[in-house]
Amino acid sequence: MKKGYVLFLFGMLFFMVGCLTTTQQTGTPTPLPTLPLDEATSTPLPASSTLTVCLGQEPNSLYPFGELNSAARAVLASIYNGPYETIGYEYQPVILTQMPSLENGDAQIVPIGVDAGDTILDADGNLVTLAAEMRVRPAGCRSNDCVITYDGEAPLEMDQMIVTFRLRPDLTWSDGTPLTAEDSIYSFELHANAKLDTFLIDRTEIYEAADAQTLQWFGLPGYIDPTYFLNFWMPAPRHLWQEFTADELPTIDVAANAPVGWGPYMVDEWIPGDHISLRKNPNYFRTAEGFPKMDGINFRFISDPDMALSELIAGRCDILDPSINLENHVGLLQEMQSAEQAKLFVTTGMSIEWLGLGISPASYDNGYNVQQDRQDYFADTYTRQGIAYCLNRQSLVNDVLFGLTTVPSSYVPVEHPVYDKNSSAIPYDPEIGISLLEQAGWLDSDNDPATPRRAINVQDVAYNTPLELNYYTTTSTQRRQVADILEQSLAECGIALNVEYLSANDLYSSGPAGLLFGRQFDLAEYALGVEGIEPPCGWFSTAEIPSEVNNWGGTNVTGFRSEEYDSACYEAGLSFRDEQAYLNAYRQTQIIFAEELPAIPLYYRLRVAATGPDVCQYDLDPTANSMWNIEAIGVGETCQN
Repeated sequence: MKKGYVLFLFGMLFFMVGCLTTTQQTGTPTPLPTLPLDEATSTPLPASSTLTVCLGQEPNSLYPFGELNSAARAVLASIYNGPYETIGYEYQPVILTQMPSLENGDAQIVPIGVDAGDTILDADGNLVTLAAEMRVRPAGCRSNDCVITYDGEAPLEMDQMIVTFRLRPDLTWSDGTPLTAEDSIYSFELHANAKLDTFLIDRTEIYEAADAQTLQWFGLPGYIDPTYFLNFWMPAPRHLWQEFTADELPTIDVAANAPVGWGPYMVDEWIPGDHISLRKNPNYFRTAEGFPKMDGINFRFISDPDMALSELIAGRCDILDPSINLENHVGLLQEMQSAEQAKLFVTTGMSIEWLGLGISPASYDNGYNVQQDRQDYFADTYTRQGIAYCLNRQSLVNDVLFGLTTVPSSYVPVEHPVYDKNSSAIPYDPEIGISLLEQAGWLDSDNDPATPRRAINVQDVAYNTPLELNYYTTTSTQRRQVADILEQSLAECGIALNVEYLSANDLYSSGPAGLLFGRQFDLAEYALGVEGIEPPCGWFSTAEIPSEVNNWGGTNVTGFRSEEYDSACYEAGLSFRDEQAYLNAYRQTQIIFAEELPAIPLYYRLRVAATGPDVCQYDLDPTANSMWNIEAIGVGETCQN
C-alpha cells in the first residue's frame, strides 16, 4: 500500500478542471504530416475485438508492490481493478462493498488502557515506548490544548482506531481460485517481510481476518489516521506466491511478468521491447454486467510521440496513453479532432510546475553571514510577492499550454474539496510588483529600466547588490519556452536572470552537492506530484527541508520555515475529511502560503491522451489511473453493446 508518495517530476514526466475533452474549431484543418513508420514497431491492424493501447514506455515490472513506472500502472489497472479508485478527488470502492467510515460504523475510535512500556504514538506523532515525562494525547484529545505529560503511574487511556474492511463475496482470482481475506493478510505479511510501507506497518497493532470476506485493522494507541479507510492491503495470491520469499517475488515470472489478478483482463504474453497482450478474464466479477467490452488488449510500447501519432492515424493505436509525452503535440491533436480523425483528452490534477525561490540555502543552516553566504534575496516577503506579480504566468498558460490549464493560487487544485474559495492566484501586474520591490528596498538607482534594480535598503542584503538571479531548470522544450517568457516579464520589473539549462540528472542530483536538493539555487523550475488525493501541505513543512537529518531527501527545497504553517498542516493531519477542523486547517495553510509564498506555483501540469474516433467510454480523470475504467472502453462495433 502506498499512501501519499511524493514525486519530483523529471523533465516532461507527469503523474496523476475535471475530465475535459477539448474541441477547438480552427477553420480548415491544416494537412496532417506524413510521419515515418518504423518496421520494427509496426504491427498488423488489430482485430475488432482487441483494443490497442500505446504506452510511452515499457513497464519496468508487473509486480504490483514494486517501484512501478506509469506504463506498469496502466497495465496493472487492467489486471487488478482497484481495490479502490480515486475519481474526481473522491474515493470509490471497487472490491470492497463500501468505504469504511465513522458514519457507517466500519471505523471506530475507542479508548484503550495503556501502561508504561507499551508502544504508542506520542503527542508529536512519534513512535515511542511509553515512559514517564512523555507528552501524550489522552482518549478524546485531538488538539494541542489537551496534551498531558504522563507521570508513569496514573491510569491512562488513549484513542485507538479500529477499521473494518468488507470484501465483495463474488471475487475470484483469474485462475478461478476464490479471493478471500487471507490474501490481504498475506499481502500484509509480504510488505512487512520486504519492509515496504513501513510507516503504516509500524503503526499497525493488528491486521486480521474476521471471516473469509472481512478484515480488521487496529492502529497503535494514539495513532489517529485521517485516511484510515485506505489501511487495506491489496490482496496477493497466496496460493501461487507462497512458495517464494518476499525478496524473490519481484523477479519471479509468476509475480513480475504474468501476475494473476481479479480484474477484467489477464496476461497472455509479454514480448520484451514490443508489446504485452491481455485477454478477457472469464472469472471477472462484473461479467454479468457485460464487462469487459473487449476480448483483449494489446499494450504497445512507443516512446516517440511522432511515431505514436502516426500509428494513431494509421489505426494501429486506439489509445495514446498519457505516458506518451503529447504536450508538444496538442495543437496537432486539436486539428485532428476538428477533422474527426481523433479525440483529444486533457486534464490536470495533483501535479504542479513550481518556481522555487532559494529562501534559505543550505549554507544558512549554520547561520547567515552576509560577507560569505549568497545574498539573502528572499528574506523579505515583499520581495517574494513582488516577484510573483512580475511573473506573466497567464502567458505561460495561453502561449505554451494552449489555454488548457490554469495558474494555481497554492498547492491545492481548484477542484479539490479543501480548496479555499476565497483565494485567488496573484495576477501579472508589474506596477504592483515594482511597488512591492521598492517597499522591500530594491530601487532603480540609475533610472535605467534596462539594468537590474539594486539593494539600497534591503534587509540582510549588502548595499548596491544587483537583483540578478540564477535560474536553473531542465532542457525540455516546454521549460525553455517558460524560462523565455518569465525572463522577459521579470525584466520589466528590473529583475535580471541568468538562465542555465541542466540535464534532469544534474538538476535533481542528491544533496548536499546537488543544486535542487542541496539547496544551492536562487530560482529553480521543477514539478511536484503526489500519489493519492490528500492535500500535500507537507511539501512546505520544516520537516521536509532537505538536510543531513533526512538524507537530503525532502520536498521543501526552498528552505521555507513557518511554525504557524507547520502547526496548521499538522492539525489537518489529525482531522477527518468530514470534519470542519479538516477544512479549516487546510484553508489556514493556504492563507499562510499566499502571504508567505514558500514557492510560486506556475501552472497545473497537463495530462494529455488521445483516442481514435471510434473509441468509446475512455475517460481521463484528474486523479485516477489512465486505465481506471478499462473494462468499459470499447471500439467500433463493441460501442453498440
